[in-house]
Amino acid sequence: MANSPGHIELERSLDSITVGRRHRTDLGDLDAMIESIRREGLLQPITITPEGALVCGARRLSALQALGIKTVNVWVRSGITDRLGQLLAEQDDNALHKPLTPTEQATLYRELKTVMAEDAARRQVDSRFVAGGHNPRVDGGAKLAPPSESAGKARAQAALMVTGRNAYTTLERVGRLQDLAGDASQPEHVRAAASAELERIDAGAGVYSAFQRVNAEATLTELEQLAVNPDASPAEQAHARAEAARVRAEEPTVRAADLERLAADALARVRASGKKPRGKTPLVLPGGWERRTLRAFVLTWTDLIEWWEHFDVEEIAAGLTDEQWEQFTATVAGTVAFAEAIEVARQDSSRRTA
Repeated sequence: MANSPGHIELERSLDSITVGRRHRTDLGDLDAMIESIRREGLLQPITITPEGALVCGARRLSALQALGIKTVNVWVRSGITDRLGQLLAEQDDNALHKPLTPTEQATLYRELKTVMAEDAARRQVDSRFVAGGHNPRVDGGAKLAPPSESAGKARAQAALMVTGRNAYTTLERVGRLQDLAGDASQPEHVRAAASAELERIDAGAGVYSAFQRVNAEATLTELEQLAVNPDASPAEQAHARAEAARVRAEEPTVRAADLERLAADALARVRASGKKPRGKTPLVLPGGWERRTLRAFVLTWTDLIEWWEHFDVEEIAAGLTDEQWEQFTATVAGTVAFAEAIEVARQDSSRRTA
């Protein structure tokens, strides 16, 4: 018998292992796995609970039974909740059999992440009642392999289990689309757009652009709702209406990423203009721009320190549209002119105080 934090390895009769309810009953073609076990033995042990319930390894168990093997070394894992065990078992079948669609992956990821976080919190509470903060009865990270002290956050673990990669950002984006599609408080056209993008994703389309398109639509809809919101001031309604119209006009000609940014920036401007100022009324410049404070200036340029170190010149050059390049060069030219004006004003100030 081998021991490791959170699990033990021992020999177990196959007949004593309970499979329980499975989401998929078709285990697929086991011939290759049977031949691999016959030739090399079982490389990845089956995982069970102390009560003998299967956590991971339904296909391996079936292959062993087909070979007529009666006993096998297994990992016995303590401290795993029933629901987590079921999810890990489903993940194991998916990894070794029929891949999940992206939307199915996102659903399984979300539930795994939640249950694993709850499981980790429970283990943390349990450990408080053991001297030295260590509880040998409590397992480490809820993973297919033996637990590790550096298992990481639940979302990273869950994404790795479901996709084999640390792809939680993509799964979270699909989850956001699922939320929008099922949110009864959203307008019907936003829900329909999210549902349509989810169908395209399952058919092989990219996630990021779909996420950006639906996010832009949801943001634009919020702007348009603000334009008719009776609780908003007439000025705020007019501002929201103008911003929404401006972004809608850009919609047919810009990429999803640009549309999302334009919509988010427009909504941010409307929200900022609707806030009651503290102290003096801010000076509004021609074109509706609000004059910002010294603190805002410092924060802006602190965020931009050595910004060019974070981008690849060739990649940016290949990807920028002509309009984006013109916007960038205009911003650079304006920045240089502003810097020169500041330098002159600083010199004047120094002479006056000398």
